[in-house]
Parts: sequence; C-alpha cells; structure tokens
Amino acid sequence: MIDGLDGSGKSTVLNLIANWVKNKDLKLLDIREFSKEHKRIPNYEEISDYDVYLSSEPTYGKMGRAIKEELIDLNNNQNYSGLGIAQAFSLDREILYKKFIIPALEAGKVIFQENAITTTFIYQPVQIHIPLSYLMNLPGNKLALKYFPNVIIILKIEPETAMVRLGKVSDNVIFKEINFQRKISFRYGADWFQELFKKQGSKVIYCDVNPPKEKEDIKNEIIGYLNKLI
Repeated sequence: MIDGLDGSGKSTVLNLIANWVKNKDLKLLDIREFSKEHKRIPNYEEISDYDVYLSSEPTYGKMGRAIKEELIDLNNNQNYSGLGIAQAFSLDREILYKKFIIPALEAGKVIFQENAITTTFIYQPVQIHIPLSYLMNLPGNKLALKYFPNVIIILKIEPETAMVRLGKVSDNVIFKEINFQRKISFRYGADWFQELFKKQGSKVIYCDVNPPKEKEDIKNEIIGYLNKLI
C-alpha cells in the first residue's frame, strides 16, 4: 500500500513501481485503467493470468465514481455527511475486496495499491470525528482488516508543499485544505497508526519526498525498498 497526503506523489510512485515490475518481465495489469475503460471493478477470474496488479481507492467502479464525482467533489455544494462518506468508502472497499483483492491474494498474486484502509483511518476521524472503533466495524473496513498489507509505504511531505502541488491539479475535493492536511500529516506519523498495522505483521516504511529531493532520488529509494522486500 502506498499512502500519504494528497500531493505527496502516490500516483507517481505507483507508476514508478509499474515500470520496475515490467523490467522484471512480469505480466502487469492496471486495475485503475481497466475500471476506467469498463466502468466497473473486474472479477478476478477474468484477469487471473497476470502476475502483478495496480489498484487504488476510491476505485473507478460504480461506487468509487459516485464518491469522486458526487460525494467529495466541492463543486456539487451538497455538503454530504461525513458518516455517509465513510459508509460509501467502506462499500466501495467491500466490492473491491470481494471481486478482486481477496481472490487475487489467495492465488498468490502481488498487488500494489494507492490509498486503502490506511487512508480511511487517517482521514475520516478528522473529517467528522468518527471513532476509529466505528470505522473498523464498517463491513468493508472489517473485511479489509482480515487482509493486512505486507508493506505500507508512507510518503512524507510537508502540508504546505503538498498544497502547492495540489494547486496544479484540476480535481477539487473536500479534503484539500491546508488545516485538514496538517491534521492528517500528524496522524500519519502517530505511534498508534504504526502500531495498529505493525502488530498485525505489516512493515511500515516512511519515505521523505520533500524538496530538494528529485523524482529520480525518490525512485531509487522506493525501488531500493522493493528490491529488499520482494
């Protein structure tokens, strides 16, 4: 799992990983692109002949698109409840896990994913102060917690730097506000977050992506992690 503040470069890192996988002559499928094209999350059985998969949340399936295009889009001015948004993320996750992630993992496949259950535990308690215990018991989240990630890479970036980068991005979502970003930045580094996943066997790695680091430096660091871990 690749996680961090909006603007930290998660999609860029996932694309770097894709190139690393291809250089190893492994068959790779980008679930994000599949779902954009077909407007749904694939069933694992129809794409089972790949070695490695790239994924993301919210997905580009029906529920994921509803989250992106309706629930968290500032342009809609509907002010949807944080509780409803949390439930929608959980449902999107449940669909993704049942249709693809669980059968893929059980078949021994490798999945790299941008944003996940880790993101929910960081963002949503800040949005409307939902207790972590409540989030952990939503069906999709509860299901995901049965499949803890082997490795979590957190991209560390100063909130102010992230906001400058976000100013160059066209999407307009409710989470992209400086005070919100500062709060979640603190949460990503908190002891409880690391312990929650470490005690289940996940390895938590922090990768500093702040300037003056260049893209090539970050690439070498991430690939260095992967070569040691996989």
